[in-house]
Amino acid sequence: MGELFRSEEMTLAQLFLQSEAAYCCVSELGELGKVQFRDLNPDINVFQRKFVNEVRRCEEMDRKLRFVEKEIKKASIPILDTGENPEVPFPRDMIDLEANFEKIENELKEINTNQEALKRNFLELTELKYILRKTQQFFDEMADPDLLEESSSLLEPSEIGRGAPLRLGFVAGVINRERIPTFERMLWRVCRGNVFLRQAEIENPLEDPVTGDSVHKSVFIIFFQGDQLKNRVKKICEGFRASLYPCPETPQERKEMAAGVNTRIDDLQMVLNQTEDHRQRVLQAAAKTIRVWFIKVRKMKAIYHTLNLCNIDVTQKCLIAEVWCPVADLDSIQFALRRGTEHSGSTVPSILNRMQTNQTPPTYNKTNKFTYGFQNLVDAYGIGSYREINPAPYTIITFPFLFAVMFGDFGHGILMTLFAVWMVIRESRILSQKVDNELFNMVFSGRYIILLMGLFSVYTGLIYNDCFSKALNMFGSSWSVRPMFTSTKANWTEELLKNAQVLQLDPDVTGVFNGPYPFGIDPIWSIATNKLTFLNSFKMKMSVVLGIIHMMFGVTLSLLNHIYFKKPLNIYLGFIPEMIFMATLFGYLVILILYKWCSYDAATSKIAPSLLIHFINMFMFNYSDPSFPMLYTGQKGLQCFLVVCAILCVPWMLVLKPFMLRHQYLRRKHLGTHNFGGIRVGNGPTEEDAEIIQHDQLSMHSEEGEEFDFGDVVVNQAIHTIEYCLGCISNTASYLRLWALSLAHAQLSEVLWTMVMHVGLHVNSIGGGILLVFVFAAFAALTIAILLIMEGLSAFLHALRLHWVEFQNKFYVGTGFKFMPFSFETIREGRFDD
Repeated sequence: MGELFRSEEMTLAQLFLQSEAAYCCVSELGELGKVQFRDLNPDINVFQRKFVNEVRRCEEMDRKLRFVEKEIKKASIPILDTGENPEVPFPRDMIDLEANFEKIENELKEINTNQEALKRNFLELTELKYILRKTQQFFDEMADPDLLEESSSLLEPSEIGRGAPLRLGFVAGVINRERIPTFERMLWRVCRGNVFLRQAEIENPLEDPVTGDSVHKSVFIIFFQGDQLKNRVKKICEGFRASLYPCPETPQERKEMAAGVNTRIDDLQMVLNQTEDHRQRVLQAAAKTIRVWFIKVRKMKAIYHTLNLCNIDVTQKCLIAEVWCPVADLDSIQFALRRGTEHSGSTVPSILNRMQTNQTPPTYNKTNKFTYGFQNLVDAYGIGSYREINPAPYTIITFPFLFAVMFGDFGHGILMTLFAVWMVIRESRILSQKVDNELFNMVFSGRYIILLMGLFSVYTGLIYNDCFSKALNMFGSSWSVRPMFTSTKANWTEELLKNAQVLQLDPDVTGVFNGPYPFGIDPIWSIATNKLTFLNSFKMKMSVVLGIIHMMFGVTLSLLNHIYFKKPLNIYLGFIPEMIFMATLFGYLVILILYKWCSYDAATSKIAPSLLIHFINMFMFNYSDPSFPMLYTGQKGLQCFLVVCAILCVPWMLVLKPFMLRHQYLRRKHLGTHNFGGIRVGNGPTEEDAEIIQHDQLSMHSEEGEEFDFGDVVVNQAIHTIEYCLGCISNTASYLRLWALSLAHAQLSEVLWTMVMHVGLHVNSIGGGILLVFVFAAFAALTIAILLIMEGLSAFLHALRLHWVEFQNKFYVGTGFKFMPFSFETIREGRFDD
């Protein structure tokens, strides 16, 4: 249970792996996912390391698989995912995998090439078919078709005899439909109006053989006279990428060509269908195993990449690796190494040797599916320093609670809880679907955070007695309203009740107020005109109380860090004055708030003093104003004592610690001058003194062996003291956001009810029932969009800030680096690029 409250104890270990067993051992460590390898070759280029060729081969196989995957997705074939975790192939199996992938790639490329050629041929025949059909219509409209020149003479021009009659030539082709207007204008301008263009649209879109997209085209025929215009027309057609086709002159020839084209199209369509069927079979077979292939290849690549981080001894028979690993998992790591050695067939066991080091280990906090989201909230601020207190266990309770204080609404809390429960119940199915929506994945990963936020919001909503801006009358009201009172303080007559628009109830009248409400806020406050004034006072004081308790709890947690790291100076010169400073000023304010709530009742509420004025007078030592009576006997003496104690804590934190550190440094330096080579000379250090020197050097000096600088220590301590003292004031004020956002949420909910839902409930007719359906739909949509999503996100961010700044800065340093173990888990989950 201890690992939940503090990061795992880590150790640096050295692995000695036999060359023939190294691959299998690293494979087993990857399946275990408990070791982080260090790069022992930082000065060697990645292209000069031992296993760079194997990494390149794995990358080439990965490229081929990505090509196959692209083809599978293009064909809209689902990729089978059984959740299987295949074993890592042996190095000797790489040749078989390469041959298999190359065979599939070459087969697909050959199919694609043939299919593209067939589709191009099919497109040409289809266009020719439409040309023959459309041109026949053009020629049928011609008055004298004998004036036309044969198309063969246009495609293969020859000189016309001088005595031959003058005849018109023509060119037929196909062009993209959107280019027709520009094409026509260009022909008119270049040929100066000496050509005649006829065009007709092809009704069915044609398939592009390269991209597979549908293209809309048109058939055109251009009539002209002479070779000069013919050359111009052909150049313009080439410029607009128009396809020209031969078109016979006589109807009989066109009919015979069309019949031949249709026959060739039918034959080509049959070949295309067979080619597509073969391609589908190849892709469907690959889709069944491509995920397993991906996992195998990327596991192999990860293993060789890890082996490149190791050193190789001079005999080339042993690989040396250094890893960070949790101390609690050393036995499982040893077992994994033995299992890898057995799989490789090696007889020499692998060796794990723990090393002593002054380097800071990585921070490793074990999580499960419940604590994972809360740990991510903490890590987003900063990775915890090694073995310091982990705020995540406390955040599990405090974060949803502070969120609920700002979001408190029974109805909205129920909706949020139901959404979170749905995600929790269906989490296995959602995880198996592997949704690609990044926003949904982020929300889903925090499903347990949302669940607790919803449950706490239900609780605070009951406390506030607020459900969609309406109060719940569960226990009746503690206020009794009668038309007549015998008391002289309130003589309400029937005439007064009829004429007065607003009446005020006095709790100090017998029979009006029957004591506190059993749970939460009395529902009668929902119709009171001074509701906002009452809730303002209540929520503001509640925010201050919660904030100060939260900060004092954070300061208390710092004591656990000081005790664990054995830093008594930080306890006596840090924690104690910090706690006294906060308790004497702000802890006393909490006591005053609670004392005022308990000491003043309905009869004395009108003479209750202002705590704000008393708190200001406490700092100003102003007790001479008779208009502000004391709350209790001896208040002046106690408050003067508390302020003096708080003021004394400032030099206590500011001055004593730097001088104590300087004294310890001089003592170590003095004792060190009497020790030569471990032999005690004269009044040199005893064994106990030597232990003190060693302990102080480890605790006071950094890893790099920086010398003690008194000026830096003084400046750092001054910054810390000023930041803490001023932060106590600003952080306390920052918790007033609990009050502000709670009121804002309640007012937004009330405005939404008044402006939307109230409209539908106000119409007393059949049409009102129909209108209510649409009004309720609008009310539900606005409630989800504004009050649940926008207001929920706002409260979430403010609660996050209160934890990061106001709470964690009291004890959490967050300057560590995360433990990143070598693990195949990300590959199994499909996150290949992580």
